[in-house]
This record gives sequence, structure tokens and C-alpha cells, in this order.
Amino acid sequence: MKIQVLIDNRKFSGNPGAKTEVCSCDALTPEWGLSAFIEFNGHRILLDTGASANFAENATALGVDLSTVDAGVLSHAHYDHAGGMEAFFKANDHACFYLREGAGENCYSRHKFLKLFSYQKYIGIHRGWLKRYSERIKFVGSSSREAASSPTEILPGVFLVGHNDTIFSAESRAAIAARNGLSIKLNGKYIPDSFNHEQSLVFDTLQGLFIMNSCSHGGADNIVKEIQIAFPGKKIYAILGGFHLYKTPDSKVREFAERLRALDVQKIYTGHCTGDRAYEILKGVLGDRAEQMYTGLEIEI
Repeated sequence: MKIQVLIDNRKFSGNPGAKTEVCSCDALTPEWGLSAFIEFNGHRILLDTGASANFAENATALGVDLSTVDAGVLSHAHYDHAGGMEAFFKANDHACFYLREGAGENCYSRHKFLKLFSYQKYIGIHRGWLKRYSERIKFVGSSSREAASSPTEILPGVFLVGHNDTIFSAESRAAIAARNGLSIKLNGKYIPDSFNHEQSLVFDTLQGLFIMNSCSHGGADNIVKEIQIAFPGKKIYAILGGFHLYKTPDSKVREFAERLRALDVQKIYTGHCTGDRAYEILKGVLGDRAEQMYTGLEIEI
């Protein structure tokens, strides 16, 4: 299995403790977002497309041919993961792009103006793309609570898994979204986002299950538990993605790190919305298990 991070907020700035490959990153452009190219069992998968077409330019610089991708996956319906979808469709004329049932062009973030007023800023998939590229897009999963967390196999050993409300309920996820000002617009009203459009990409490797969830809005520790239930008896080897901790108090980050350590995940690759301070805390608690993601990072297992 080989993973190349095509785009992340960070550019490589030196990581002497890393056990992964280091690329020549001078030609690469970082941005707020995430995209990763994965080669697994003879197949090529693209996870997310960053916020723009920059991920495609980075792919070219890294020698990644997007036209060879067999399947694309959108982790959730935010612009910083879906913004380069059109560039992907132009580079690749055949791969199916998988979205979670419930993903739409309806995600917003509350912003303050002059500390007195607030407004809802659109942060979703580019309006009109779901219709324009409907022949390339496939929705998976179910909107029913019972079936949402059942694995969907899109390629041999490659699965998509939604949230499991028995681990962390939709109401609990919506409460977190409310605190962070994240919402969806439904029937003309803004309601806290329960992230039913979020999904994990899971690989069944020889070392164990490798989970990828780009922002982990449902909580990375909860997501690990979701995957444990979805694949009973399987060992969790690694999780890769942003953990959405960049606004989280230090004490809460330490509590989260301890919960993750207790789950005995062997490798944690994180970046994007985790935040620099949160990563420092994670590294302090998890030691060599934790590794910083950056644009151009290459991982082989």
C-alpha cells in the first residue's frame, strides 16, 4: 500500500523522526484542505480533491497520473475537500466518485461581522456540480440509522463506512457542530450539521485496517470504534486524516489523545484541521505513533 498526500495545509519543513518517504516539495502548493492518492492491491483511489485544482497540479509534480484513478471518494461535503472535483473529472473520464447518501450542496459556517452580527457563509460543494456531474457521482450508504454504518465495498478490500449512532449519536455530532458554527440548510432553515454526509475510507491490509477520514467531525476516537463494530474481530492498524482540533482547548486534546492511545491504534497520520498546537499535544502523548501530514508526504506499508 502506498499513499501520497497531494495537498494539505502544510509544506514539508523538516521532520527528522519520520519513518516515511520525504519528497522534493519545492514545486508543491499547500492549501487549507486535503487530498490523497492511494495505491492498493493493484487499484488507485483518490480521497478528496482539496479546495481547488491545486491538488491536480501537485499530482503532476509528484508523478501521479489522475487519469489512472479507478475510484474517487469524497469524505464529506465541504469545499476544502470537494473544491477540485471538476479538475478531477476533467483529468479522469471514467472513475466513479463516491459520496455519502445525504451529501448535498447545503453546508454553511457561521461567521461574525464586527463582533456584533453573524452570517452564514456557504462552505459546501460548488453549487451545480452534483447535477453537472451526476453521471460520474454515486451515492452510497443509507439515510436510515440502522444501515448507515454498514460497510460498502467499492473495490476488493476497500470499503466506505458512515457514522454509527450507537457509538456517538447524530444529536451529539450536531451539538459539536453547533458549538463550532457548522450547519446545513434544510427547508430554508439552518440547523446544526449531524455529518451524516461524512464517511470513512477503510483498507483491509495485512497489518490491519487502515482508516482514512479527512476531518473526523464525528471524533477520530469514535470513528475508530465505528470501524471496530463494522469489522468485528479486525485489528485497527492506522488512521489518517484531520481531527478538527485546531480550536480545542489543550486539556480536551489531551483527553482525546489518551482515548486514542487506549484504542491501541499503531499509527496516526494527522494534519489539516488538527492544528499545530493540537499536534504537539498528540505527539507528546502518542510518541512515535503520531506523525505530521504535509503536502507531498509519502507513506508505504
